[in-house]
Amino acid sequence: MKLHRLAASVAVLSLVLAGCDNKAADSADLKTPAQKASYGIGLSMGKNLSQEGMDDLDSQAVALGIEDALAKKDQRLTDEELMEAFGFLQARAQERMSALNDAAAKAGADFLVENAKRDGVQTTESGLQYEVVKKAEGAQPKVSDVVSVHYQGTLVDGSVFDSSIERGEPVEFPVGGVIPGWVEGLQLMKVGEKYKFYIPSELAYGAQSPTPAIPANSTLVFEVELLDIVGQPAADSAESDEPATVIEE
Repeated sequence: MKLHRLAASVAVLSLVLAGCDNKAADSADLKTPAQKASYGIGLSMGKNLSQEGMDDLDSQAVALGIEDALAKKDQRLTDEELMEAFGFLQARAQERMSALNDAAAKAGADFLVENAKRDGVQTTESGLQYEVVKKAEGAQPKVSDVVSVHYQGTLVDGSVFDSSIERGEPVEFPVGGVIPGWVEGLQLMKVGEKYKFYIPSELAYGAQSPTPAIPANSTLVFEVELLDIVGQPAADSAESDEPATVIEE
């Protein structure tokens, strides 16, 4: 499937570059809606390909391929040669992704070891670390409750990947319907309190990545303010086996 997506990305990028040499591309007009949209498509595809480890693709070769196809010329490489080349690129992208995932796992583990030594940081039996930022005497939610929270999520390097605070709008969700680190952490809190959760990857998204901003195996840091307990979840959401995500994509 990834090979097909790679081929599709290259194809779309080729359409953007079709009929253009480097000088023409550098001087292309970006005035009409169609021109601006074309640039946007190329920019998006280029970023996606770069994230997949394809940042050394030859744009002139891409343009040559689409020009040959449009001119109905014989292709310059056999299907076998093309599949071999795509396979090489895909393997390299997977190696790069694996290295990034391994780096994220190590960075998270190292962070948690040092973080656990700080005053005020407590570690539960599951491995969740938390810190009380502001105390209050409100009600304490149960796993069956729906809560309203404000939060900000960062990676261990401090980069923000999501924030209801920045959007200026709190989020409501069932306590039992989110990632395990949140499920456990929210039940420690009382309404009006603010905590920081330091969530190991196995209590977050593990080897999955809910958004490109969060590499697989990432330890996540959330600052969470519990605003209110707003009720019980609807029957359909309570029966779901899939944890919801608070991440706004």
